[in-house]
Amino acid sequence: MTKQSENSAKVQLDFDPALALPVLLEKFRCEQADRVALIEGAQSRTWGQSIRRIYRMANGLAALGIAHGDHVAMLSPNSMDYSEMFAATLIAGACAVPMQGMITDQSLNLMLRDCNAKAFIVARDMEEMTHVFLRDAAQIVPGGLIGFDFFNDQFRDLGSWLIAQSDTAPSVQLAGDDEFNIIYSSGTTGTPKGIVHSHVTRQALATGLMSMGITSKAITLVATPLYSNTTITTWWPTLCAGGTLVIMPKFDAEGTLRLIQKHSVTHVMLVPVQYDRIMRLQRYASYDCSSLQVKFSTSAPLRPALKADVIDHFPGELVEFYGLTEGGVGTMFIGSLAKQQSKLGSVGPTLPGSLLKIIDEEGNELATGQTGEIVGRSGNMSEGYHNREAASSDLRWYDSNGLLFYKSGDVGYLDEDGWLFLSDRRKDMIISGGFNVYANDIELELLEHPDVHEAAVVALASRDWGETPLAIVVREPGASGDAMTLRAWANNRLGKSQRISQLVFTEELPKSSIGKVLKRELRETYAGLADQVSDASPTK
Repeated sequence: MTKQSENSAKVQLDFDPALALPVLLEKFRCEQADRVALIEGAQSRTWGQSIRRIYRMANGLAALGIAHGDHVAMLSPNSMDYSEMFAATLIAGACAVPMQGMITDQSLNLMLRDCNAKAFIVARDMEEMTHVFLRDAAQIVPGGLIGFDFFNDQFRDLGSWLIAQSDTAPSVQLAGDDEFNIIYSSGTTGTPKGIVHSHVTRQALATGLMSMGITSKAITLVATPLYSNTTITTWWPTLCAGGTLVIMPKFDAEGTLRLIQKHSVTHVMLVPVQYDRIMRLQRYASYDCSSLQVKFSTSAPLRPALKADVIDHFPGELVEFYGLTEGGVGTMFIGSLAKQQSKLGSVGPTLPGSLLKIIDEEGNELATGQTGEIVGRSGNMSEGYHNREAASSDLRWYDSNGLLFYKSGDVGYLDEDGWLFLSDRRKDMIISGGFNVYANDIELELLEHPDVHEAAVVALASRDWGETPLAIVVREPGASGDAMTLRAWANNRLGKSQRISQLVFTEELPKSSIGKVLKRELRETYAGLADQVSDASPTK
Protein backbone atom coordinates (compact mmCIF):
# COMPACT_ATOMS: atom_id res chain seq x y z
CA MET A 1 0.00 0.00 0.00
CA THR A 2 1.35 3.44 -0.91
CA LYS A 3 1.90 6.15 1.70
CA GLN A 4 -1.00 8.14 0.25
CA SER A 5 -3.45 5.23 0.45
CA GLU A 6 -2.15 4.33 3.90
CA ASN A 7 -2.88 7.87 5.12
CA SER A 8 -6.38 7.74 3.66
CA ALA A 9 -6.99 4.50 5.57
CA LYS A 10 -6.20 6.21 8.89
CA VAL A 11 -8.67 8.13 11.01
CA GLN A 12 -8.63 11.64 9.58
CA LEU A 13 -8.24 14.41 12.16
CA ASP A 14 -8.68 18.15 11.72
CA PHE A 15 -5.97 20.38 13.17
CA ASP A 16 -7.27 23.57 14.78
CA PRO A 17 -4.62 26.34 14.48
CA ALA A 18 -6.41 28.25 17.27
CA LEU A 19 -5.50 25.41 19.67
CA ALA A 20 -1.84 25.22 18.62
CA LEU A 21 0.62 25.78 21.47
CA PRO A 22 2.00 29.16 20.26
CA VAL A 23 -1.54 30.58 20.19
CA LEU A 24 -2.40 29.12 23.60
CA LEU A 25 0.74 30.52 25.23
CA GLU A 26 -0.01 34.01 23.96
CA LYS A 27 -3.52 33.67 25.35
CA PHE A 28 -2.23 32.59 28.76
CA ARG A 29 0.39 35.39 28.76
CA CYS A 30 -2.38 37.95 28.28
CA GLU A 31 -5.12 36.43 30.42
CA GLN A 32 -3.44 34.61 33.33
CA ALA A 33 0.12 35.83 33.62
CA ASP A 34 -0.03 35.85 37.44
CA ARG A 35 -1.43 32.35 37.87
CA VAL A 36 0.95 29.56 38.89
CA ALA A 37 2.08 27.41 35.97
CA LEU A 38 4.82 25.27 37.50
CA ILE A 39 5.79 24.07 40.96
CA GLU A 40 8.93 22.11 41.84
CA GLY A 41 9.93 21.74 45.46
CA ALA A 42 9.99 25.19 47.08
CA GLN A 43 10.08 26.96 43.71
CA SER A 44 7.23 28.06 41.49
CA ARG A 45 6.77 30.08 38.30
CA THR A 46 3.76 32.00 37.10
CA TRP A 47 2.51 31.63 33.56
CA GLY A 48 4.03 35.02 32.72
CA GLN A 49 7.46 33.99 34.03
CA SER A 50 7.35 30.56 32.45
CA ILE A 51 6.21 31.79 29.02
CA ARG A 52 9.03 34.36 28.89
CA ARG A 53 11.50 31.55 29.58
CA ILE A 54 9.88 29.32 26.96
CA TYR A 55 10.15 32.13 24.41
CA ARG A 56 13.81 32.70 25.28
CA MET A 57 14.52 28.99 24.87
CA ALA A 58 12.68 28.82 21.54
CA ASN A 59 14.45 31.93 20.19
CA GLY A 60 17.75 30.55 21.46
CA LEU A 61 17.21 27.32 19.54
CA ALA A 62 16.41 29.31 16.40
CA ALA A 63 19.57 31.39 16.89
CA LEU A 64 21.57 28.14 17.01
CA GLY A 65 20.17 27.28 13.58
CA ILE A 66 17.48 24.84 14.71
CA ALA A 67 15.00 24.95 11.85
CA HIS A 68 11.44 23.77 11.35
CA GLY A 69 11.37 19.97 11.60
CA ASP A 70 14.78 19.55 13.24
CA HIS A 71 15.10 17.26 16.24
CA VAL A 72 16.03 18.46 19.73
CA ALA A 73 16.95 15.80 22.30
CA MET A 74 16.68 16.13 26.10
CA LEU A 75 18.05 13.92 28.88
CA SER A 76 17.10 14.90 32.40
CA PRO A 77 15.08 14.05 35.48
CA ASN A 78 11.77 15.89 35.64
CA SER A 79 12.15 19.62 36.29
CA MET A 80 10.50 22.93 35.53
CA ASP A 81 13.30 23.67 33.05
CA TYR A 82 12.73 20.35 31.29
CA SER A 83 9.00 21.03 30.96
CA GLU A 84 9.72 24.48 29.52
CA MET A 85 12.40 23.21 27.12
CA PHE A 86 9.99 20.58 25.78
CA ALA A 87 7.39 23.31 25.13
CA ALA A 88 10.01 25.65 23.66
CA THR A 89 11.16 23.01 21.20
CA LEU A 90 7.59 22.68 19.93
CA ILE A 91 6.95 26.39 19.43
CA ALA A 92 10.31 26.68 17.66
CA GLY A 93 8.82 24.29 15.09
CA ALA A 94 11.21 21.51 16.05
CA CYS A 95 10.45 17.96 17.19
CA ALA A 96 11.11 17.05 20.84
CA VAL A 97 13.03 13.84 21.51
CA PRO A 98 12.94 13.12 25.26
CA MET A 99 15.54 10.46 26.07
CA GLN A 100 15.28 7.66 28.61
CA GLY A 101 17.46 7.92 31.67
CA MET A 102 17.63 4.18 32.43
CA ILE A 103 19.47 2.89 29.38
CA THR A 104 23.09 2.24 28.52
CA ASP A 105 25.34 4.90 27.03
CA GLN A 106 25.54 2.73 23.89
CA SER A 107 21.74 2.71 23.51
CA LEU A 108 21.62 6.46 24.06
CA ASN A 109 24.23 6.88 21.34
CA LEU A 110 22.13 4.79 18.92
CA MET A 111 19.01 6.83 19.66
CA LEU A 112 20.71 10.20 19.22
CA ARG A 113 22.18 9.16 15.89
CA ASP A 114 18.94 7.57 14.74
CA CYS A 115 16.98 10.79 15.28
CA ASN A 116 19.88 12.98 14.06
CA ALA A 117 19.44 15.38 16.98
CA LYS A 118 20.74 18.86 16.20
CA ALA A 119 20.72 20.06 19.81
CA PHE A 120 21.04 18.12 23.05
CA ILE A 121 20.09 19.48 26.49
CA VAL A 122 21.32 17.40 29.44
CA ALA A 123 21.11 17.42 33.25
CA ARG A 124 24.22 17.07 35.40
CA ASP A 125 23.06 13.72 36.85
CA MET A 126 23.03 12.16 33.38
CA GLU A 127 25.99 13.86 31.71
CA GLU A 128 28.17 10.76 32.14
CA MET A 129 25.83 8.80 29.86
CA THR A 130 26.68 11.10 26.94
CA HIS A 131 30.39 10.27 26.67
CA VAL A 132 30.04 7.62 23.94
CA PHE A 133 27.93 9.97 21.80
CA LEU A 134 30.25 12.93 22.38
CA ARG A 135 33.22 11.12 20.84
CA ASP A 136 31.73 12.17 17.50
CA ALA A 137 28.91 14.67 17.92
CA ALA A 138 29.31 16.32 14.52
CA GLN A 139 25.53 16.27 13.95
CA ILE A 140 25.03 18.79 16.79
CA VAL A 141 24.94 22.41 15.62
CA PRO A 142 27.66 24.69 17.07
CA GLY A 143 26.63 25.62 20.61
CA GLY A 144 23.89 22.99 20.61
CA LEU A 145 25.12 21.13 23.71
CA ILE A 146 23.46 22.74 26.73
CA GLY A 147 23.46 21.80 30.41
CA PHE A 148 20.22 22.21 32.32
CA ASP A 149 22.10 22.70 35.58
CA PHE A 150 25.84 22.59 34.78
CA PHE A 151 28.45 23.64 32.25
CA ASN A 152 31.89 22.45 31.15
CA ASP A 153 34.14 22.51 28.09
CA GLN A 154 31.43 20.91 25.93
CA PHE A 155 28.12 21.99 27.48
CA ARG A 156 27.11 25.61 27.85
CA ASP A 157 25.04 26.77 30.81
CA LEU A 158 21.28 27.12 30.26
CA GLY A 159 20.90 30.18 32.51
CA SER A 160 23.61 32.31 30.93
CA TRP A 161 22.51 31.21 27.44
CA LEU A 162 18.94 32.36 28.11
CA ILE A 163 19.96 35.84 29.25
CA ALA A 164 21.11 36.66 25.71
CA GLN A 165 17.85 35.54 24.05
CA SER A 166 14.74 37.54 23.21
CA ASP A 167 11.55 36.90 25.19
CA THR A 168 9.24 37.86 22.32
CA ALA A 169 6.95 35.24 20.84
CA PRO A 170 8.50 33.27 17.94
CA SER A 171 6.66 33.63 14.65
CA VAL A 172 6.71 29.94 13.67
CA GLN A 173 3.45 28.54 12.24
CA LEU A 174 2.68 24.94 13.13
CA ALA A 175 0.82 22.47 10.92
CA GLY A 176 -1.03 19.35 11.94
CA ASP A 177 1.40 17.00 10.21
CA ASP A 178 4.49 18.58 11.79
CA GLU A 179 6.37 16.18 14.06
CA PHE A 180 5.61 16.76 17.75
CA ASN A 181 7.86 14.16 19.36
CA ILE A 182 9.82 10.98 18.85
CA ILE A 183 9.54 8.57 21.79
CA TYR A 184 11.91 5.63 21.91
CA SER A 185 10.04 2.65 23.28
CA SER A 186 13.04 0.46 24.00
CA GLY A 187 16.79 0.70 24.08
CA THR A 188 17.59 -2.69 25.55
CA THR A 189 18.76 -4.61 22.49
CA GLY A 190 19.52 -3.89 18.86
CA THR A 191 18.65 -0.67 17.09
CA PRO A 192 16.01 1.26 19.04
CA LYS A 193 12.68 2.24 17.49
CA GLY A 194 11.44 5.82 17.73
CA ILE A 195 7.67 6.38 17.67
CA VAL A 196 6.64 9.58 15.89
CA HIS A 197 3.60 11.63 16.91
CA SER A 198 2.31 14.62 14.98
CA HIS A 199 0.82 17.85 16.30
CA VAL A 200 -2.67 16.88 15.14
CA THR A 201 -2.45 13.58 17.04
CA ARG A 202 -1.30 15.32 20.20
CA GLN A 203 -4.01 17.95 19.80
CA ALA A 204 -6.57 15.14 19.79
CA LEU A 205 -5.00 13.76 23.00
CA ALA A 206 -5.24 17.16 24.72
CA THR A 207 -8.85 17.67 23.64
CA GLY A 208 -9.84 14.23 24.91
CA LEU A 209 -8.27 14.67 28.34
CA MET A 210 -9.59 18.20 28.73
CA SER A 211 -13.07 16.79 28.22
CA MET A 212 -12.36 14.57 31.24
CA GLY A 213 -11.82 17.52 33.57
CA ILE A 214 -8.27 18.70 32.89
CA THR A 215 -9.11 22.40 32.66
CA SER A 216 -7.40 25.66 33.62
CA LYS A 217 -8.29 24.79 37.23
CA ALA A 218 -6.46 21.46 37.11
CA ILE A 219 -3.46 20.94 39.37
CA THR A 220 -1.67 17.95 37.88
CA LEU A 221 1.11 16.05 39.61
CA VAL A 222 3.87 14.87 37.24
CA ALA A 223 5.30 11.83 39.01
CA THR A 224 6.50 9.72 36.05
CA PRO A 225 9.38 10.59 33.66
CA LEU A 226 8.76 13.18 30.96
CA TYR A 227 10.31 10.93 28.31
CA SER A 228 7.35 8.56 28.66
CA ASN A 229 4.10 8.67 26.74
CA THR A 230 2.49 7.83 30.09
CA THR A 231 3.55 11.24 31.42
CA ILE A 232 2.70 13.18 28.27
CA THR A 233 -0.87 11.85 28.54
CA THR A 234 -1.56 14.28 31.43
CA TRP A 235 1.35 16.77 31.19
CA TRP A 236 0.41 17.94 27.70
CA PRO A 237 -3.36 18.45 28.26
CA THR A 238 -2.65 20.36 31.48
CA LEU A 239 -0.21 22.62 29.62
CA CYS A 240 -2.74 23.21 26.84
CA ALA A 241 -5.52 23.91 29.33
CA GLY A 242 -3.48 26.47 31.24
CA GLY A 243 -3.52 24.47 34.47
CA THR A 244 -0.78 24.02 37.06
CA LEU A 245 1.92 21.34 36.82
CA VAL A 246 3.48 20.08 40.05
CA ILE A 247 6.80 18.56 39.00
CA MET A 248 8.25 15.64 40.96
CA PRO A 249 11.90 15.00 39.95
CA LYS A 250 11.86 11.47 41.37
CA PHE A 251 8.93 9.45 42.67
CA ASP A 252 8.60 8.35 46.24
CA ALA A 253 5.35 7.16 47.74
CA GLU A 254 5.09 9.38 50.81
CA GLY A 255 6.39 12.38 48.87
CA THR A 256 3.52 11.91 46.42
CA LEU A 257 0.95 12.05 49.20
CA ARG A 258 2.67 15.07 50.69
CA LEU A 259 2.49 16.95 47.37
CA ILE A 260 -1.15 16.01 46.80
CA GLN A 261 -2.05 17.36 50.22
CA LYS A 262 0.14 20.48 50.07
CA HIS A 263 -0.91 21.65 46.59
CA SER A 264 -4.48 20.29 46.51
CA VAL A 265 -3.63 18.20 43.46
CA THR A 266 -6.67 17.37 41.32
CA HIS A 267 -5.20 14.97 38.75
CA VAL A 268 -2.33 12.48 38.84
CA MET A 269 -0.99 9.80 36.54
CA LEU A 270 0.63 6.89 38.37
CA VAL A 271 1.74 3.46 37.20
CA PRO A 272 0.73 0.26 39.04
CA VAL A 273 3.97 -0.13 41.00
CA GLN A 274 3.53 3.41 42.32
CA TYR A 275 -0.05 2.74 43.41
CA ASP A 276 1.13 -0.41 45.15
CA ARG A 277 3.81 1.47 47.11
CA ILE A 278 1.37 4.19 48.11
CA MET A 279 -1.33 1.80 49.29
CA ARG A 280 1.21 -0.10 51.41
CA LEU A 281 2.33 2.97 53.36
CA GLN A 282 1.45 2.69 57.02
CA ARG A 283 0.98 6.48 57.18
CA TYR A 284 -1.21 6.60 54.08
CA ALA A 285 -4.44 7.46 55.91
CA SER A 286 -2.84 10.43 57.68
CA TYR A 287 -2.67 12.45 54.44
CA ASP A 288 -5.56 14.47 53.08
CA CYS A 289 -5.97 13.55 49.41
CA SER A 290 -9.58 14.69 49.14
CA SER A 291 -8.69 17.23 46.42
CA LEU A 292 -8.12 14.41 43.92
CA GLN A 293 -10.73 14.32 41.19
CA VAL A 294 -9.17 11.74 38.86
CA LYS A 295 -6.26 9.38 39.34
CA PHE A 296 -5.04 7.83 36.10
CA SER A 297 -3.11 4.64 35.50
CA THR A 298 -1.44 3.11 32.45
CA SER A 299 1.76 1.44 31.17
CA ALA A 300 1.01 -1.92 32.87
CA PRO A 301 -2.21 -3.58 34.03
CA LEU A 302 -3.44 -2.94 37.56
CA ARG A 303 -4.19 -6.28 39.15
CA PRO A 304 -7.82 -6.58 40.33
CA ALA A 305 -7.02 -6.63 44.06
CA LEU A 306 -4.98 -3.44 43.78
CA LYS A 307 -7.71 -1.81 41.68
CA ALA A 308 -10.24 -2.56 44.40
CA ASP A 309 -7.94 -1.11 47.06
CA VAL A 310 -7.34 2.08 45.06
CA ILE A 311 -11.04 2.49 44.24
CA ASP A 312 -12.14 1.97 47.84
CA HIS A 313 -9.47 3.88 49.73
CA PHE A 314 -7.81 6.48 47.45
CA PRO A 315 -10.02 9.55 46.75
CA GLY A 316 -11.07 10.45 43.22
CA GLU A 317 -12.22 8.38 40.28
CA LEU A 318 -9.81 5.73 39.01
CA VAL A 319 -9.33 5.84 35.23
CA GLU A 320 -7.06 3.20 33.70
CA PHE A 321 -5.98 3.54 30.09
CA TYR A 322 -4.84 0.57 28.07
CA GLY A 323 -3.10 1.39 24.81
CA LEU A 324 0.10 1.66 22.84
CA THR A 325 2.58 4.50 22.57
CA GLU A 326 2.11 3.89 18.84
CA GLY A 327 -1.62 4.59 19.30
CA GLY A 328 -4.58 2.95 17.60
CA VAL A 329 -5.40 0.54 20.39
CA GLY A 330 -7.18 2.12 23.36
CA THR A 331 -9.61 1.31 26.17
CA MET A 332 -10.71 3.23 29.24
CA PHE A 333 -11.51 1.58 32.55
CA ILE A 334 -13.60 3.70 34.95
CA GLY A 335 -13.28 2.26 38.42
CA SER A 336 -16.74 2.98 39.82
CA LEU A 337 -18.44 1.56 36.73
CA ALA A 338 -16.21 -1.52 36.59
CA LYS A 339 -16.80 -2.30 40.24
CA GLN A 340 -20.54 -1.93 39.75
CA GLN A 341 -20.42 -4.40 36.85
CA SER A 342 -17.93 -6.78 38.54
CA LYS A 343 -15.33 -6.29 35.81
CA LEU A 344 -12.23 -5.39 37.81
CA GLY A 345 -10.26 -7.94 35.76
CA SER A 346 -10.87 -5.96 32.56
CA VAL A 347 -9.08 -2.90 31.14
CA GLY A 348 -12.42 -1.46 30.07
CA PRO A 349 -14.38 -0.90 26.87
CA THR A 350 -13.04 0.80 23.76
CA LEU A 351 -12.38 4.53 23.95
CA PRO A 352 -15.10 6.65 22.30
CA GLY A 353 -14.46 6.98 18.58
CA SER A 354 -12.14 3.97 18.52
CA LEU A 355 -12.45 0.42 17.19
CA LEU A 356 -11.00 -2.80 18.56
CA LYS A 357 -10.88 -6.18 16.89
CA ILE A 358 -9.38 -9.54 17.82
CA ILE A 359 -7.53 -11.47 15.10
CA ASP A 360 -5.89 -14.89 14.82
CA GLU A 361 -2.34 -15.59 13.67
CA GLU A 362 -3.45 -15.53 10.02
CA GLY A 363 -5.07 -12.11 10.43
CA ASN A 364 -8.67 -13.36 10.46
CA GLU A 365 -11.19 -11.62 12.71
CA LEU A 366 -12.37 -13.62 15.72
CA ALA A 367 -15.75 -13.62 17.42
CA THR A 368 -16.71 -12.27 20.83
CA GLY A 369 -15.09 -14.28 23.61
CA GLN A 370 -12.35 -15.74 21.39
CA THR A 371 -8.74 -15.02 22.32
CA GLY A 372 -6.30 -13.57 19.83
CA GLU A 373 -4.16 -10.53 19.06
CA ILE A 374 -5.71 -7.14 19.81
CA VAL A 375 -5.72 -4.61 16.95
CA GLY A 376 -7.10 -1.10 17.15
CA ARG A 377 -8.00 2.01 15.21
CA SER A 378 -8.41 5.50 16.68
CA GLY A 379 -7.64 9.16 16.26
CA ASN A 380 -4.39 8.93 18.22
CA MET A 381 -2.50 6.76 15.73
CA SER A 382 1.15 7.75 15.51
CA GLU A 383 3.03 8.18 12.26
CA GLY A 384 4.79 4.88 12.85
CA TYR A 385 8.49 4.39 13.53
CA HIS A 386 11.20 6.89 12.60
CA ASN A 387 13.46 5.48 9.87
CA ARG A 388 11.88 2.01 10.31
CA GLU A 389 9.56 1.35 7.37
CA ALA A 390 9.69 -2.42 7.78
CA ALA A 391 8.74 -2.14 11.46
CA SER A 392 6.01 0.37 10.60
CA SER A 393 4.66 -2.05 8.00
CA ASP A 394 4.61 -4.88 10.54
CA LEU A 395 2.55 -2.66 12.84
CA ARG A 396 -0.30 -2.32 10.32
CA TRP A 397 -3.35 -4.50 9.76
CA TYR A 398 -6.22 -3.70 7.39
CA ASP A 399 -9.77 -4.93 7.72
CA SER A 400 -11.97 -6.05 4.82
CA ASN A 401 -12.96 -2.42 4.16
CA GLY A 402 -9.35 -1.30 3.86
CA LEU A 403 -9.36 0.55 7.19
CA LEU A 404 -6.04 0.73 8.97
CA PHE A 405 -5.60 -0.82 12.42
CA TYR A 406 -2.44 -1.08 14.52
CA LYS A 407 -1.38 -4.42 15.98
CA SER A 408 -0.79 -4.38 19.72
CA GLY A 409 1.32 -7.48 20.17
CA ASP A 410 -1.01 -8.22 23.10
CA VAL A 411 -3.38 -11.16 23.38
CA GLY A 412 -6.88 -10.87 24.81
CA TYR A 413 -10.61 -11.13 24.18
CA LEU A 414 -13.72 -8.94 24.18
CA ASP A 415 -16.68 -10.01 26.31
CA GLU A 416 -20.33 -9.69 25.33
CA ASP A 417 -20.42 -6.10 26.66
CA GLY A 418 -17.38 -5.04 24.64
CA TRP A 419 -15.01 -4.96 27.63
CA LEU A 420 -11.44 -6.03 26.91
CA PHE A 421 -9.64 -8.67 28.99
CA LEU A 422 -5.88 -9.07 28.52
CA SER A 423 -4.18 -12.44 28.46
CA ASP A 424 -0.56 -11.77 27.60
CA ARG A 425 2.00 -10.31 25.25
CA ARG A 426 2.34 -12.51 22.15
CA LYS A 427 6.08 -12.68 22.67
CA ASP A 428 5.57 -13.75 26.31
CA MET A 429 3.08 -16.50 25.53
CA ILE A 430 4.28 -19.97 26.53
CA ILE A 431 3.69 -22.79 24.06
CA SER A 432 3.75 -25.99 26.07
CA GLY A 433 3.04 -29.27 24.33
CA GLY A 434 1.28 -27.40 21.55
CA PHE A 435 -0.99 -25.47 23.95
CA ASN A 436 -0.95 -21.68 24.28
CA VAL A 437 -0.36 -20.86 27.95
CA TYR A 438 -0.89 -17.27 29.05
CA ALA A 439 1.49 -16.14 31.76
CA ASN A 440 -0.96 -13.53 33.02
CA ASP A 441 -3.49 -16.22 33.98
CA ILE A 442 -0.89 -18.02 36.09
CA GLU A 443 0.33 -14.77 37.65
CA LEU A 444 -3.18 -13.80 38.72
CA GLU A 445 -3.64 -17.20 40.34
CA LEU A 446 -0.38 -16.86 42.27
CA LEU A 447 -1.39 -13.40 43.47
CA GLU A 448 -4.38 -14.95 45.21
CA HIS A 449 -2.01 -16.54 47.73
CA PRO A 450 -1.51 -14.37 50.85
CA ASP A 451 2.28 -14.92 50.79
CA VAL A 452 2.70 -13.56 47.24
CA HIS A 453 3.40 -9.86 46.73
CA GLU A 454 4.40 -9.99 43.05
CA ALA A 455 4.70 -12.75 40.46
CA ALA A 456 6.02 -13.06 36.94
CA VAL A 457 5.82 -16.16 34.75
CA VAL A 458 8.10 -16.81 31.77
CA ALA A 459 8.83 -19.69 29.43
CA LEU A 460 11.48 -22.18 30.38
CA ALA A 461 12.94 -24.54 27.77
CA SER A 462 11.72 -28.14 28.10
CA ARG A 463 12.91 -31.18 26.14
CA ASP A 464 9.52 -32.86 26.33
CA TRP A 465 7.12 -29.95 26.05
CA GLY A 466 9.11 -27.32 24.13
CA GLU A 467 8.39 -24.74 26.83
CA THR A 468 7.05 -24.91 30.35
CA PRO A 469 6.07 -22.20 32.88
CA LEU A 470 8.61 -20.84 35.35
CA ALA A 471 7.24 -18.63 38.14
CA ILE A 472 9.39 -15.94 39.78
CA VAL A 473 7.80 -14.72 43.01
CA VAL A 474 8.39 -11.83 45.39
CA ARG A 475 7.04 -12.80 48.81
CA GLU A 476 5.14 -10.57 51.18
CA PRO A 477 7.27 -9.27 54.09
CA GLY A 478 7.40 -11.92 56.79
CA ALA A 479 6.18 -14.77 54.57
CA SER A 480 8.09 -17.98 55.18
CA GLY A 481 6.44 -20.65 53.00
CA ASP A 482 8.73 -22.69 50.75
CA ALA A 483 8.72 -22.75 46.94
CA MET A 484 7.57 -26.37 46.57
CA THR A 485 4.51 -25.80 48.78
CA LEU A 486 3.52 -22.65 46.92
CA ARG A 487 3.99 -24.36 43.56
CA ALA A 488 1.81 -27.28 44.62
CA TRP A 489 -0.87 -24.87 45.89
CA ALA A 490 -0.92 -23.03 42.56
CA ASN A 491 -0.85 -26.18 40.41
CA ASN A 492 -3.87 -27.55 42.26
CA ARG A 493 -5.80 -24.47 41.08
CA LEU A 494 -4.45 -24.32 37.52
CA GLY A 495 -5.41 -26.28 34.44
CA LYS A 496 -3.20 -29.17 33.36
CA SER A 497 -1.61 -27.20 30.52
CA GLN A 498 -0.85 -24.27 32.86
CA ARG A 499 0.94 -26.05 35.67
CA ILE A 500 4.16 -24.47 36.89
CA SER A 501 7.29 -26.51 36.30
CA GLN A 502 9.51 -24.54 38.68
CA LEU A 503 9.02 -21.70 41.14
CA VAL A 504 11.78 -19.49 42.53
CA PHE A 505 11.80 -16.61 44.98
CA THR A 506 13.50 -13.28 44.37
CA GLU A 507 13.84 -10.04 46.32
CA GLU A 508 12.43 -7.92 43.48
CA LEU A 509 11.40 -8.15 39.84
CA PRO A 510 13.35 -6.11 37.26
CA LYS A 511 11.21 -3.21 36.04
CA SER A 512 11.46 -0.30 33.66
CA SER A 513 11.30 3.23 35.04
CA ILE A 514 7.52 3.23 34.48
CA GLY A 515 6.93 -0.07 36.22
CA LYS A 516 6.82 -2.66 33.44
CA VAL A 517 8.27 -6.04 34.41
CA LEU A 518 11.23 -6.75 32.14
CA LYS A 519 10.51 -10.36 31.23
CA ARG A 520 13.36 -10.50 28.75
CA GLU A 521 15.75 -10.02 31.68
CA LEU A 522 13.99 -12.75 33.64
CA ARG A 523 14.24 -15.18 30.72
CA GLU A 524 17.96 -14.44 30.44
CA THR A 525 18.58 -14.68 34.18
CA TYR A 526 16.85 -18.03 34.61
CA ALA A 527 17.70 -19.65 31.28
CA GLY A 528 20.15 -21.97 33.05
CA LEU A 529 17.28 -23.66 34.89
CA ALA A 530 16.15 -25.24 31.62
CA ASP A 531 18.50 -28.19 32.02
CA GLN A 532 16.90 -29.00 35.37
CA VAL A 533 13.38 -29.44 33.95
CA SER A 534 12.29 -33.03 34.43
CA ASP A 535 10.87 -35.10 31.61
CA ALA A 536 7.96 -35.68 33.97
CA SER A 537 7.07 -32.00 33.78
CA PRO A 538 3.91 -31.12 35.72
CA THR A 539 2.61 -29.14 32.74
CA LYS A 540 0.80 -32.22 31.39
